[in-house]
Amino acid sequence: MLTTAPGIDRLRRSLAAAMEQRGDWPERSPWIREAVESLPRHRFAPDRVWRWDGHAYVPVDQRIDPSGWASEVYPGPDTATVTEVTDGLPTSSLSSQAVVVDMLDSLLLEPGHRVLELGTGSGWNAALLSRRAGPDRTVGVEASRDLAQAARRALAEAGLTVHVEVGDGNQGWAPAAPYDRVIATYAVERIPWPWIAQTRPGGRIVTPWGRLGHVALTVADDGRSATGWVQGLAQFMPDRGALRREPDFTQVRGRSEPEGERPFLRDLTPLHDNAHLRFALRVALPHLRTTLAYDADGLNAWVHDAEKSWAMLSAIGGGRTIATQGGPRRLADELEAAWDTWLDLGSPDLYDFGMTVTDNGATQYIWVNDPTTEPHWSIP
Repeated sequence: MLTTAPGIDRLRRSLAAAMEQRGDWPERSPWIREAVESLPRHRFAPDRVWRWDGHAYVPVDQRIDPSGWASEVYPGPDTATVTEVTDGLPTSSLSSQAVVVDMLDSLLLEPGHRVLELGTGSGWNAALLSRRAGPDRTVGVEASRDLAQAARRALAEAGLTVHVEVGDGNQGWAPAAPYDRVIATYAVERIPWPWIAQTRPGGRIVTPWGRLGHVALTVADDGRSATGWVQGLAQFMPDRGALRREPDFTQVRGRSEPEGERPFLRDLTPLHDNAHLRFALRVALPHLRTTLAYDADGLNAWVHDAEKSWAMLSAIGGGRTIATQGGPRRLADELEAAWDTWLDLGSPDLYDFGMTVTDNGATQYIWVNDPTTEPHWSIP
């Protein structure tokens, strides 16, 4: 693999400086910045990455377009590098650098810890983990045999001893358990119980949840439950088993007729600007999919449940919005009710939410402020 793409050092410095300016390098974990500088992400990027051109993902090959390749590998702090596309959909990536750093900070990893990484991909995150934990302390699990082999090569070239296994990350990796730390690099809707069962009591699990944020769970002393707080907001790919083409709004809209319209007496701007509101609505209405866009009349929203129910919140000028909805559910009404609940709770931040998993994984729920008090939202 070439590592001398034009401008790559400048792009590395620019990305690090942008994170410095935003305060993304965690003070309590100085080891992370040192590891990122010693093990730069381009050393783990494949020779072909993918760029979205507005219509589809197109390949960017290092040997054909080294400058373009370098720009894709070192984008802004919040932008991932797509490293694999299957049937037109991204199926693997180098996660955005800010998210990688934030999740590693949440893991509270110490030298000597045994750590399990799920979704190894190109191997960069496993390399950073190994740098901290020490040689022969990290196990990675990757579903793709080709990606696992590429990760092994990159890790070996970096002089790191990491065991990369091919398997289903949702099953963990029992042969090397128990672990002090478990970290997933793909989003799950429910926490797989093997992750908890394979973690020592008092151990920590960090995982993206719901494709929207990540949580850090601590396993109870008896090993029969885990609980913890939401740590950050970011979008993540789901595991490969959950990858599928969901119907879009137009398709769902075609499955049921509109049943009247009414004024929607609420400013939609917070749906666009307030990440904490979006997270709360994701918790309360996990099946809803929302798309937002401005036009000359204001902000519009298209909401559907990927089945038969939909709602359009259409700006008509003068600060007015009309709600039109159809299907067995009244999604505009549900959206308003969940929004009201969030306001009644005092508009909590996403960091005020947490998760608890019990009963061998059968019971999983989100709570706000205190895991022992209401309200709770069951994870379906």
